[in-house]
Amino acid sequence: MRWTLKPKPSEESVKKLASQLNVDELVAALLIQRGIATFDEARTFFRPSLDDLHNPYLMKDMDKAVSRIEKAIDNNENILVFGDYDVDGTTAVSLVSSYLKSYYLNVATYIPDRYDEGYGISFKGIDFADDNGFSLIIALDCGIKSIDHVAYAKEKNIDFIICDHHRPGNELPNAVAVLDPKRNDCLYPYDELCGCGIGFKLIQALGQNRNQTIDDLVLYLDLVATAIGADIVPITGENRILAKFGLEVINTEPRPGIKALIASSVRPSVSGQNVKKKVLTITDVVFIIAPRINAAGRIKHGNHAVELLTEYDLKQAEQFASEIEQYNTDRKDLDKKITIEALAQITTNDETKGFTTVVYQENWHKGVIGIVASRLIETYYRPTIVFTKSGDKLAASARSVKDFDVYNALEACAEHLDQFGGHMYAAGMTLREENYIAFKEAFERIVEETIHPDLLTPEISIDAEIDFTDISPKLIRILSQFEPFGPLNMAPVFLTQNVKDTGYAKPLGKDNEHLKLFVKQNNSEGIGAIGFGMGDKLEDTKNQKPFDIVYHIDENEFNGTVTVQLRLKDLR
Repeated sequence: MRWTLKPKPSEESVKKLASQLNVDELVAALLIQRGIATFDEARTFFRPSLDDLHNPYLMKDMDKAVSRIEKAIDNNENILVFGDYDVDGTTAVSLVSSYLKSYYLNVATYIPDRYDEGYGISFKGIDFADDNGFSLIIALDCGIKSIDHVAYAKEKNIDFIICDHHRPGNELPNAVAVLDPKRNDCLYPYDELCGCGIGFKLIQALGQNRNQTIDDLVLYLDLVATAIGADIVPITGENRILAKFGLEVINTEPRPGIKALIASSVRPSVSGQNVKKKVLTITDVVFIIAPRINAAGRIKHGNHAVELLTEYDLKQAEQFASEIEQYNTDRKDLDKKITIEALAQITTNDETKGFTTVVYQENWHKGVIGIVASRLIETYYRPTIVFTKSGDKLAASARSVKDFDVYNALEACAEHLDQFGGHMYAAGMTLREENYIAFKEAFERIVEETIHPDLLTPEISIDAEIDFTDISPKLIRILSQFEPFGPLNMAPVFLTQNVKDTGYAKPLGKDNEHLKLFVKQNNSEGIGAIGFGMGDKLEDTKNQKPFDIVYHIDENEFNGTVTVQLRLKDLR
């Protein structure tokens, strides 16, 4: 691991902000690192308000979208809400369809089959709309590159409204409205919304048209917060506001489907006990709620997720959640098995020294190859693509390492691909089998030419070096107000040098994979510390040998007592 200490902000700016806010200089420096340099910016950061959400009509084509939906309602048209099969897509479909159904009944949903139709808008989905009398399709979390599909629908007198957050190509689909803040001609003030976030802006605009206030829409924010966490978008600007209030809904009055999912899932503690957290954070959304919603589309069908998230009867929701829990168990078994096979393939083919990891096996389950790509990065820290057979083509999921744009790399290899789309860190693609080797070689060459060698070693980005004497109840209280954490607002990471274990170091977990310490620095009071997956570092802490640690400041609750606990990221 590379330990990189972030540059210190100027002493003058730190002192000025610390004085304005009446906080320690450490807190002021952490804020400035996050781009918060004034009193007003800090107030907005610490006190997110729904009043600070932007007017949805600032988004290009929003007026056209609302007008077309209202026309459909006036004319008693059938509306099909179409979305991708992942968390962002299924939550977006659940949000927009349930909102529309609250005052208009001629609304149905459609999630494409991952294996039969693939990602995004499908010709099969358009045929379904045509066969069943739908004249308007609202596409969520997909469609920005669906030029041919929208043209095909137009031939059948079906209109499209596209709500997407992916990067557009050179040409936009000929839809009635294309809502995407990443459009070059869209001046919307915030362009990092997820697909469900775009869906929320649409219902916000529809609500304004019906004299509803933002308070009338808060009940939908549990879905938006779930999508924000799952889609790994920046927790800044509107996303921070939507995530904060969405988490409040999740923790107080979540919809029956999310309530049932939380109840059916338990997190095993290090000691092997099953524990349920009182207050769920974005991290919990990412690791508890999102994988289960995703499992429906990965193992069975995304429709199961929409059924769960739009169900208002708790008993029925509990039944759906139980089924999805089983899908998630099956998903875990599959991704573990395929990861083992992929690692064996890399070793057998002696492909550990390149700049990329690209593997293929025709019978790998398409629903988990994205997870497997992430697992491979944990072992071989390289931009990674995992391929499987899908019909008469190969389909793949790509994942990237920090600060490397895998989407741009794919764009440079586009001549070998039939289709691709995604983000900086995650993308999907299809190609013909005869192009696999040429693509693999081109991808390796492009990455080798464009990646900085440092990016091939995992980095821990450290916010500040502190001593244990700097850790106080006030600091912990203020840091808790930095939440929700996520990209561009990660939980602060601290470095403390020359600490020693007090003799209580021990391994934890079924296979001794975790590390429990009780550490002191000089004459400070001892602090408990835990390092998940760091059991192999036990020897480095023995015999009063000094070592350095990087960590998050956390709290541990045991038998009703709350104590400070350091969550280690690394030690050396």
